[in-house]
Amino acid sequence: MEAALATVDTRNINTFYQNHHSWLYQLFNRKLSNHADAADLAHDAFIRLITKPKFFDSNSGARAYLSHVARGMCTDLWRRQQIEHAFYEALAECKHEDEQSPEYQHNIIQALVQVDNMLAKLPEKVARAFWLSQLEGKRYKDIALELEVSERMVKKYMAQAMLKMAILAARNAE
Repeated sequence: MEAALATVDTRNINTFYQNHHSWLYQLFNRKLSNHADAADLAHDAFIRLITKPKFFDSNSGARAYLSHVARGMCTDLWRRQQIEHAFYEALAECKHEDEQSPEYQHNIIQALVQVDNMLAKLPEKVARAFWLSQLEGKRYKDIALELEVSERMVKKYMAQAMLKMAILAARNAE
């Protein structure tokens, strides 16, 4: 009987939700200390299960999976919050005459989050080379010295990073 309650598909998501939502919400609330974020992320976790159903042998297996998902979702939220904070700090320092709309700011933050996610998936030196080149404006020669690699290797790193960026841009254009 326990396995039937833990199996997730579109036919019994209501039962699964009733059995696990309160527990998952409490987990998020302990990690985030924010009721609204906890409620949002708990909701999003169940949306993931609806869009990509999973099957579990037991309630403990379901909770282990939900705990794993919760850790990743919290990490994503914290990274996004760091990016938003850095963006708003940089915006405050710029003091433009014309204020950008909230929608424009949201789109910029979304793009920054996507770039951050892309960089996080790259090998460390590739991501660092891209960062140093594109965000700090350093020359390949200087990047090679800093990363202790050849200038030719920096070019390879940049090609790898640019390919990932092109794939990201193509996905966003769809």
